[in-house]
Amino acid sequence: MNVDLFVSKNVKESRAEIHTSKLTNNIKKAVDLLENDSFDENSVLAVKNGKDIIILDFEDVYMFRVEDKQVKVFTENKEYVIKKPLYQIEEGLDYYFVRISKSTIVNLRKVDRVAPSLKGMMFISLENGLKDNISRKYLPSFKKALDI
Repeated sequence: MNVDLFVSKNVKESRAEIHTSKLTNNIKKAVDLLENDSFDENSVLAVKNGKDIIILDFEDVYMFRVEDKQVKVFTENKEYVIKKPLYQIEEGLDYYFVRISKSTIVNLRKVDRVAPSLKGMMFISLENGLKDNISRKYLPSFKKALDI
């Protein structure tokens, strides 16, 4: 990829143009970084740990999963409960988070391995040891998010 950078003291507002034949995840990341150079109010998540409220950075979240009618948030070695339904959480997430089943959303930055499973499904393993299946319904969008 060719990159041209022009620095000028006469520019009032910074501007960037990206010309590409295909929108890849790396280009999405670049656009996200360029557009969000200030604090993003959606970059943190409030979760409950017993009676305490913990503030998490989305980068630390490995997975959101519905268990026992509660939405659980999994980090490297802890799990928390959040009151919002999964669909509302999904609306505020960036493209690194992908739904893999009706009850699970994973952070692509935390994926360790993906392998074939039973009946056309795929198996996913995260860096912290969490495992789940990618259902056939969500497999196409998962593959698209990985550019495969």
